[in-house]
Amino acid sequence: MGKVVGIDLGTTNSVVAVMEGGRPMVIANAEGLRTTPSVVGFSKDGEKVIGQMARRQTVLNPQNTFFAVKRFIGRKYGELSSELKRVPYTIRKDEFGNIKIPCPRLQRDFTAEEISAIILRKLAEDASKYLGEVVTGAVITVPAYFDDSQRQATRDAGRIAGLEVMRILNEPTASALAYGLDKSNHETTLVFDLGGGTFDVSILEIGDGVFEVKATSGDTQLGGNDFDKRIVDWLAEKFLEEEGVDLRCDRQALQRLTEAAEKAKIELSVVNITNINLPFITATEDGPKHLETHLTRSQFQSLCDDLLGRLRNPIQRALGDAGLSSQEIDEVVLVGGSTRMPMVQQIVRTIIGLEPNQNVHPDEVVAVGAAIQAGILAGELKDMLLLDVTPLSIGLETIGKVMKKLIPRNTTIPVRRSDIFSTSENNQNTVEIHVTQGEREMAADNKSLGRFKLYGIPPAPRGIPQIQVSFDIDANGILQVTALDRTTGREQSITIQGASNLSEIEIKKAIQEAELYADIDRKQKERSDKRTRAEALILQSERQLREVALNFGMGFARKHRQQIDRICQELRESLKEKDDRGISQAYVYLQDTLHELNREVKKHYADSDEDNFFSTIRDIFIGDGDKERDSYRNRVYSDWEYGRNDRNSYGNGNYGQDNYANMDDYHRNDYRRGDYGRKGYSREQEYDKRNYSTNSYDRDSYNQDNYNGDDYARNSGLERDIWQKHDEYNKQKRSSLGRRPTRKSQARPTYQDNWDDDDDDW
Repeated sequence: MGKVVGIDLGTTNSVVAVMEGGRPMVIANAEGLRTTPSVVGFSKDGEKVIGQMARRQTVLNPQNTFFAVKRFIGRKYGELSSELKRVPYTIRKDEFGNIKIPCPRLQRDFTAEEISAIILRKLAEDASKYLGEVVTGAVITVPAYFDDSQRQATRDAGRIAGLEVMRILNEPTASALAYGLDKSNHETTLVFDLGGGTFDVSILEIGDGVFEVKATSGDTQLGGNDFDKRIVDWLAEKFLEEEGVDLRCDRQALQRLTEAAEKAKIELSVVNITNINLPFITATEDGPKHLETHLTRSQFQSLCDDLLGRLRNPIQRALGDAGLSSQEIDEVVLVGGSTRMPMVQQIVRTIIGLEPNQNVHPDEVVAVGAAIQAGILAGELKDMLLLDVTPLSIGLETIGKVMKKLIPRNTTIPVRRSDIFSTSENNQNTVEIHVTQGEREMAADNKSLGRFKLYGIPPAPRGIPQIQVSFDIDANGILQVTALDRTTGREQSITIQGASNLSEIEIKKAIQEAELYADIDRKQKERSDKRTRAEALILQSERQLREVALNFGMGFARKHRQQIDRICQELRESLKEKDDRGISQAYVYLQDTLHELNREVKKHYADSDEDNFFSTIRDIFIGDGDKERDSYRNRVYSDWEYGRNDRNSYGNGNYGQDNYANMDDYHRNDYRRGDYGRKGYSREQEYDKRNYSTNSYDRDSYNQDNYNGDDYARNSGLERDIWQKHDEYNKQKRSSLGRRPTRKSQARPTYQDNWDDDDDDW
């Protein structure tokens, strides 16, 4: 089995973590960020983009960019408020009342589970790359107040992503695991979790490795996004009053407002006033319109008074269910990015009377707790016990449409409860059982988890048959129902249809489509990488041609340039036409041509070094070196002004390498120190001092500190007009000659100062 990770599937951002060396660690995504925006988009080419890349295209491509789908997962279209339906992309309902999200770019519909599965797959792939092994399992967190349908839908999303969902874990419980991992003392902790789209409160007893949830409460439709929407509405109403245009009717303008509102909310957590500037937000007959205003922290708080009130009630309810007072709370842990708002922190201080503990990272602590739970399940962590609870009561609809609660809320899970029911009519052979979840007395006011019928009941007067219905809630908080006809002793397991918005057939189809799209995504990535490599190879070939022309002259490069230019043009045309086959062929041809060019360059270097060596040996043993030097003297060593100012010249001991580069006997490497310093021009052994005593090379010609260009010209018999012409020739020659020597090869050679030169008149 592969690695198991912990995943915080958030409304706004998602995080993945893993246990390494007995410690939980957050894994950065491919972009190097520890949090991944829960955003999925499709570009104009139909390419799937996830996370930060998708978030960047929300303004320009709002209908094909989907975010905050966690608020839709496991829910029916009729359950959504009009405010939740107001998003830049489109949501609709199908014939069964389920939520569908159309994607115009792909001309297909997605479910919230499928969008969530794309995010989960991305996180798992990032973790696999980091760990170097395939991630096959995951512990996925959900808000504590998620009902059975939402939990089952989250589990389905994990299956579609190709993951084995080891556990569905409540987010506040995961946070408590991360917070209390190293705690040895007993304490009562309140976890206040306000994320982007959900709000949870849990009270836990922590100590000796036991994490027991005493009570939980929350609101699955309250989060930081709701605070953003208050700013959006305030800006839109203000602009409507001033300009007569409702920006909420424009998808792009609405998305720009949403981003500006989130930015303002974040800034107001640090400063007391923030400026909001949105140039060219829309246009009318009078021209473009701009939005420019400012918002103070007190104004923001007044806009959110009712939302703050919705935060208070779950805290009070959780305290009541746990049978505790605020004075009995030892620690308050803040979780979720929205808890950074000062007015939210003040709510906690007011109710609990404690300063919130901010030692945990609010964006990462849930994923860390999920990784700890994964470590427990994998056996990596010992002596830890987690006792979670069911957030809502579960029961049956009975006569009079009243809900009969079998499992009250905050019951420790896993749990099994059963009760005996009977028929309401004589000779009734079928019983319909309606399972509901909630706290209201009437079944119609609670969440319907599903209906099923039990057939084959023997005819009998009403009230005689005995039907035992059992509810099982596993550690994931997911419900299973079984029914037993005690008259016949026949037992039948019932899977509630409707607990998930997707049937088993739809889930399998979604898994197949996810695998298909994964293959399509892989091929698209390969094509994209191929195009990138081809474009880089074109640039490389052009750069290499320039270097060859500079080092060896245009003549050497010309025979290769024509062929390389032709192949580069073919490659550009294939890239423009998106011809994958043409790109591959031209890429290979260009690679081969550049390889041949490199081979010839290498051969040229090798031949040059060999010629230099043998020409030096020939000059030494034949003894005609002085004659040849004399023949080149007047033509070559004329530009002494250049020699005095440039260390690459004769004054450096390199014998004017640029002037000899293209000549037969004197290559630029002939007088390298390695050739004549150790072998050819030994100061005291092979060459007698008299060899250079009477020739045209006097001793001061080799002395950089003493030589003078004018004096040398007179001694050599050169006229000024002759060497001035050669000065210009040498400058041209320097731009097209061969490889320049390295700094090491330019080291100044050592010469003897006691030359016996009777002709020296200096």
